[in-house]
Order: sequence, then structure tokens, then C-alpha cells
Amino acid sequence: MDIQKIKASFQSHFGKDAYPYIFFSPGRINLIGEHTDYNLGYVCPAAIDKGIYVAISPNGTDTVNLFAMDQKDEPAVYSFDIRSGQLPALRWAKYIYGATMETVGNGVNVKGYDALITGDLPDGAGLSSSAALVCAFLFALDSLFGTGNTDRFTLARMGQAVEHKYLGLKCGIMDQFASLHGKKDNLILLDCRSLEYDYIPINTKGFRLVMLNTCVKHALGTEYNERRQSCENGVAALKKVYPAIESLRDATVEQIDSVKDSLSETDYRRSKYVIQEDNRVLETRSALNEGNMQQLGDILYAGHDGESKWFEISCAESDFLVQIAKECGVTGARQMGGGFGGCVINLVKEELYDNFIKTAQKLFADRFGHQILVYPISVGQGTCRLA
Repeated sequence: MDIQKIKASFQSHFGKDAYPYIFFSPGRINLIGEHTDYNLGYVCPAAIDKGIYVAISPNGTDTVNLFAMDQKDEPAVYSFDIRSGQLPALRWAKYIYGATMETVGNGVNVKGYDALITGDLPDGAGLSSSAALVCAFLFALDSLFGTGNTDRFTLARMGQAVEHKYLGLKCGIMDQFASLHGKKDNLILLDCRSLEYDYIPINTKGFRLVMLNTCVKHALGTEYNERRQSCENGVAALKKVYPAIESLRDATVEQIDSVKDSLSETDYRRSKYVIQEDNRVLETRSALNEGNMQQLGDILYAGHDGESKWFEISCAESDFLVQIAKECGVTGARQMGGGFGGCVINLVKEELYDNFIKTAQKLFADRFGHQILVYPISVGQGTCRLA
């Protein structure tokens, strides 16, 4: 995006004398590993070159004034007093309020500020726009009002706390971690228990990674928390027989099968999916290290099958796009993100790319009456100050 245009928009809204600092926080893809993060398992995300841009300037008061330039579902302008302790009514403003309060709780003397929010990251597409928004503000507020030296582990934890405490979403830490720790042309293999991580170079020569957005917007809430509860139920059943198990990450397929009769069918299937998905993440590391793109594609298809039939977080539109991918000879595809819509990630051979996109666009529109959106993926850097 054009930084000068963002500055000009800020000054048009808040006043010509205002000089904003510009911060960027990326969205993320997660190549494999859905709903494994809060089960203390493994994930394989990467930051992308699309994200949230924040133009921000202290205003010398205790009032925060916000302008969400791209907001269409709710009012785009909102203000709150830092000292009021009152949670905003607008959903998008809750994220910023939460980031502000968590920064205060981290010992930073945050004062009032004016901020414009924009970006090129589609909301509700499974690219973690909310995590990008929160991380942009956490990083910006620490830079402007604190020392700017808060480590990124701590910022990721604070971002997770925003979702838990102010939005009621018991998410894991992957989205915030990926947004803050992204490295160009590298995936991140993250152990969500220890928070140890490795960068894995991704070499897709001869292939393209592309997101197809179903435009089925998802706002996670009850369904997400229900699945987390199913996983906790699975752990509770396992611990009765295998006391050393602390999370599904510790269990094997054979162990969850052995306690099947003590679980509801839903809890069993969801728990088994998580165990299998953890295994797929580790298999992905091997495939990438060996440059075995066919194996990687098979892992992606298996991941979608688990999402759709076992964890039940897919939707008709995502299932349809994955089926088209198979019919077009795409190496691998799966729905990405928390579920119930959003984007399908595809690993496509260069020579098949144009025909696949054209076919998917036509068949999807014929079936569902609206167009998909196409996002070629570039793996990029993490949260940073741009100006």
C-alpha cells in the first residue's frame, strides 16, 4: 500500500498538523496445523505480504480516537477514554481497546492517541486479520509510549490475552506469533507448548501457492469454543488411563482409539483429528526439507479431509473448491483458518495454474452465484514500523 496516501488520509481526518507513525502487521497463512495450537501441539504458519497498516500519533489527552477507514459493517469512527474501563460496543474497537489495556497492564504509561486503520487483508478470510490488528497496536503502543523493547514472545502472549479477555475467544497463540515473528521466504515450525520454533525455508520453484477466498465470512465464537471443549474432554478421558498425558499433543491415535467408548462420538472424532493433524505438521517439515512437493500436497488434502469429516469446520464452498482442485490436478489444497469459510490454500504446478484459476472461478460462480477472490501468496516479514 502507498504509505504517503495513508499519511494523507490520516491528516485529512485528524488534522493537517498531525504527523503519524506508520506500523504494519501481516496476516498469516497456516500451511498445516489447524486447531492444534490451543492443544499445545505443532503448527506451520508464515507471515504474508498483506496485512494491517496503522497510522498513529499521540494526542496529549487520555482519549483514543479511532478511524477504521475500510470498515463497512459497523461505524468507522470510535473514541474511548483510556481510564474509563468501559469495553467498546463495536467489535473492531474491542481489539484496539484490548491491546491498549494489555499494554497498560504491561507497565506502559499509555496516553491518548489518534489512529487510522487500513489494510489489504480481507476480514473473515481466515488470514488472521484480527491478530494482525492487535499485533500492530501492541507493537505501536510499546514503541510510542514504552521502551520499544518488549520481546515478541511477550507481545504474542498479550495478543492472545486480548482475544481471551475482550472478545471471549479462547484461541491459541499461533496467529499472533506468526504475525510478530514472520521471516521472508520462511515458514515457522512452532511448538505451541514450549514456544520453541524453527524457520523452514520454502522453495516452491515450479509451483505457486494461491489462496481462493470463498467470500463466506467467518467470525469465530461459539463453534470454536465448542471444539476446544471437545478437545479438553478428550484429554480428560485419556488422563484416566494414561496419567502422563497433559494435552492431545501427547497422545497417539492408538491411545485415543482405546478410550473411544468413554467419549461422545463428536468428542472422539474431534480429538482424533487433532492428534492426526499434529502428525501432519511434522510430516510437512520432512516433506519441505526433502523438497517433496507431492508428499506436501497429499498432506494438504488429508488435512482438509480431516477438517471436513472429522473436526467439522469446513463448509460447502470450501469442500467444492478442494474438489475442483483435485479434478484440475492441483498438487494439494485445503481450507485454511479457524473454519466455517474463508480461504482455501492451493499448491499448484506453474503449468496448471491459469487453467485451474479460470475453471475454479467459473464453476464456483455457477454453483454459488458469486465470485471467488484470488490471492497469490508471498511469504513476508513480521510486524514492523514502516515510517
